[in-house]
Amino acid sequence: MSPYFTLDDIPPEEIIVLDTETTGLEGAPKDLVVDIGMTRVNLRKGTVEDVYSSVLGYDVDSWDDYHRNAWIFQNTDMTLDMVAEAPPAMKVIEDVRRILKGKVVTAYNIAYDMGKFLYHEPWSLKGTFTECADIMLAAKDVCKLPSQYYGRSYRYPKLDYAYSHIVKGDPAGIHGLQNHRALSDAQMASYLMIQMYRDHDYHVGQL
Repeated sequence: MSPYFTLDDIPPEEIIVLDTETTGLEGAPKDLVVDIGMTRVNLRKGTVEDVYSSVLGYDVDSWDDYHRNAWIFQNTDMTLDMVAEAPPAMKVIEDVRRILKGKVVTAYNIAYDMGKFLYHEPWSLKGTFTECADIMLAAKDVCKLPSQYYGRSYRYPKLDYAYSHIVKGDPAGIHGLQNHRALSDAQMASYLMIQMYRDHDYHVGQL
């Protein structure tokens, strides 16, 4: 037996899983984060705890039609009034920065949440925490959905598909319907990560 251990043998006691909801897919600075949720996962114990959830407040009266008619406002329970009445965006950003500092963090699609938003102004979080393996990338190799693109074996599964096809039961309590709110999606991603870790399909990665 090897005397050496990997991070999968002894994973971090605490992994923060985050999710964002935004005004569009292009990323900062054109698009804005309007909802963020975070959970705390212990892979060995298989536990998920809510850490933080907030809508971000902006002056929606100054928004153009692109932002006011964003998909998130047309297809979820989030409204412009919720954004107008939420804590100021910079206050939420400061809270998130404080919570994530020095932590091990992941998401379902790091390239989107972090690469297009949280690593850019006004968040500027790159280097303040340590990334571990992307949950979506692990789910891709489990779901094995054929890709239409040449040279790519499988396409990336949507979160609700991966959750329903991999997770046993419904620990996130979505009852078959993803509501596309940040905390709920972070919960789904967390239980998905735990299930794949138990099945030896999720590897925390080199920290």
